[in-house]
Order: sequence, then structure tokens, then C-alpha cells
Amino acid sequence: MPEITLVAESGREPGSSSSRRLRASGRIPGVVYGHGTDPIPVSVVAREFRQAVSGDAGLNTLLDLEIDGARHLTLARDVQRHPVRGVVTHIDFLIVRRDEVIAADVPVNLVGDPIEVNHGDGIVDQQLFTLAVKAKPADIPTVIDLDISGLEIGSSIKVADISLPRGVESDTDAETVVVLGLPPRVQAAAGEGGEGEGEAEGGQAATSGEGSSEG
Repeated sequence: MPEITLVAESGREPGSSSSRRLRASGRIPGVVYGHGTDPIPVSVVAREFRQAVSGDAGLNTLLDLEIDGARHLTLARDVQRHPVRGVVTHIDFLIVRRDEVIAADVPVNLVGDPIEVNHGDGIVDQQLFTLAVKAKPADIPTVIDLDISGLEIGSSIKVADISLPRGVESDTDAETVVVLGLPPRVQAAAGEGGEGEGEAEGGQAATSGEGSSEG
């Protein structure tokens, strides 16, 4: 797990007006807490925070937060965003220890070629995109690759089928479906629609014929 140093400034004033001024100046308000530490109101440079979490680990990147000369190993949690612009408006920095097991959500990446599904014009339907796991901070994977080469139409791969790295445990129900191999529903629906159209056209033709015979 990557670890990046991020400088935070303490002593920010509480309140929405103070937070607005910080955001206008290119900073993000936040709070540091955890392990019995009194909550510390801080702010970080928005650009530096974006760079820190722009790697493969995303929000699971370990942040060595430097505050007034002291350092705290943290993870960015409860990241709030503007509902329209999508920019980060507030961050909770959770203090963690290297030797403790913590919870994290890790992206699930499908790899491999499901030959039967693809050659049968089937559909690979991914239903779970992130997996909740438990591990020590340094053991949290950046991504979980799931091989779907053996996926067949009508079959599924569940959380129980995922092979996790050493030191990582799933915090998600083992019976949760991750990916399904579905039959070609779209093509079938199109075929059914075509038949319906043909019947409709035939019906119209018959009606026209009946009208002609009457004339």
C-alpha cells in the first residue's frame, strides 16, 4: 500500500463561513480523529490532496499527515463532495496504526476472457464493484482482480470464490454474487419484437383484404 506525506494546517475556525473562505482559497477543511486523539480541525491544499489520492489505491492511500511538526498515519474517510460540481468539500482523516486491522472498500476488476459467454453472445453482468475487506493498512490491496475465464451462461461467481491476498479477509457475505453470465436477452427481445411486428403487419394486410372484398 502506497504511503504519501500530506501537510495539513491546524487552527482553522469552525463554521460554514470559515469553510467557504478556505475552499475559495483552494483549501479543503477537515478533521483528524481516532485512537483517543481529540478531534483536530485542519485544512489541506485541494490540489495536493487530489494528487495524493490519484494513484491506484485511491482513498485507501495511507496519508502521513504532518500537522504542526507532528505526524499522524491516516486514511481519508467520509469524503464529502459538492452535489453538483463534485469537488471535495470536507474530509475526515482517520488515524490508524500499522499493526491494527481496519476496514476498507477495494475495487473489483474483472480479468480473463469468458469464452462460453462471449461466443454464445451472452452478457457478463458485474453486480459487485467494490469488496469490503479487513486487513492491516499496509496489506490493503489497491484492486482485487477476479478471473472470469471460466464463467458460463447461467453461472455466477460469488464472494466465496474470490482468492484474496495473504492477510486480507472479506467483510462481505460469502454468498454475495459478484458477476453473472446471462443469456443474450437483448437479442432475444429483438427477435420477439420482430415476430410481433410481422404478425401486426399480417393482421393489417388481412384487414385490408377484408375491406377490399367488401368493396
